[in-house]
Amino acid sequence: MDPNYTWPPLGQAWTDLPESTRTAMVTTGAVAWEKIFHGRATYNKQWRLARPPVFTADAFRELNEVCDRIAQLILEACRRRARTAGELRLLLDVPDGETRLLDPGEELHEGLLAAYRPDVLFSGGVPCIVEYNIDSSLGGGFDADTVIQRYAELYRTHDLLDGARPAPSLLDQRFVAIRDTLGLPDGARVALLMDFDADYPGLDDPETFIRILSPLIDQARPFGIDLVIAPVATATLDGQSRLVVGGAPVDALFRLFVPNRVTPSAGLDAVAGALAAGTLPMFVSSAAWLLSNKLNYAWLWDDLDLLPEDDRTLIRRYVPHTVALTADQLDRALAEQADLVAKPAGGSAGHGVLIGREMTAVAWADGVRAAIAEGGNILQRYHEADRVAMDFVQIETGETVTADVPYSLAPYLFDRTGSGALARVGYPGCDEVLNLARGVLLTGILLTD
Repeated sequence: MDPNYTWPPLGQAWTDLPESTRTAMVTTGAVAWEKIFHGRATYNKQWRLARPPVFTADAFRELNEVCDRIAQLILEACRRRARTAGELRLLLDVPDGETRLLDPGEELHEGLLAAYRPDVLFSGGVPCIVEYNIDSSLGGGFDADTVIQRYAELYRTHDLLDGARPAPSLLDQRFVAIRDTLGLPDGARVALLMDFDADYPGLDDPETFIRILSPLIDQARPFGIDLVIAPVATATLDGQSRLVVGGAPVDALFRLFVPNRVTPSAGLDAVAGALAAGTLPMFVSSAAWLLSNKLNYAWLWDDLDLLPEDDRTLIRRYVPHTVALTADQLDRALAEQADLVAKPAGGSAGHGVLIGREMTAVAWADGVRAAIAEGGNILQRYHEADRVAMDFVQIETGETVTADVPYSLAPYLFDRTGSGALARVGYPGCDEVLNLARGVLLTGILLTD
């Protein structure tokens, strides 16, 4: 990892491909978009991508190394302040009981970095890591992996993958991490539990959603995992306090529900009971979720003087300046409105985000004052996302359109090993907030040599 790495222009890996290859990729993608995105999550009714983003393998590897180091620095910042998950919860002012399945006595340890996905914008040609999702309940992975593999199959059929390849399967690497971090024997029965009362496209039809996810069962098998997929609400306990899913006890749990938003149920109580009895290894501990709190970003900046020069360089270059949004920040927030963003420290999916430059002075002032009164918010330096040319299909007409749009990249690291990435791509006429609820398009990425 080079703290002063020179990043290639964001669209260069695409434009470096032969023009004939690029034209054919867009043409074939525009014809096959329904097959490529069949069953994938989106709220967008107007646009689909005609091709995925492309990165050089070197730049993607460097990004993974940067993201890995900053995740370690986040954990170290937390451990300087707290020894246990309970102590960290208090420091973060997270209400007691809000983070389900949390063991307050659990010590903060390296294993909490078993799964994470930073959200990265490119701004001024340099990655800007606007937040970290540190947990097993990382959304978008199935969509990213499935879409890029479908693109790769399409391009392979048309002999268009010369010099390009899909990023490594993040689903495969996650199964490796589940097996290795939990020390599972070959053939272990692992429950993948989801909260089907959560707000995500398709969850209102659990039977269909589970059927869409069913290829994961075959994908897990080569890694020695017998996967069973079910709603968390259906779990029970047997007489030996083992978790029962799908009619039989399981050896471990892959938790794919968010611990501060999961719907209370008898099944969730059964999971808690098995954890308390020590019969249920879980990927990953709910304590990991506390590391995602955005107040940790403020701690990175507070601790700069304690860090080696290379780490200080990484934070200054890749982490937007962040402070807790408290009353003493009000004057600065009002004076620097155009350069600031206010966010809930424990929020996600863009909910409650205030972008200063997109608001009137009155609305910004009212919003900031309300955030201060509410507590639990941060003030972060605004970084405008670079725009890059992407190709789209208009669903109604079938027309192919090229437009300069923002997008964010979310690399997945499991057991601190890089794999694939989720690209959230804007669409013609979109705003700056890139999340599923606002209609962004999800895909994986291609890598070039």
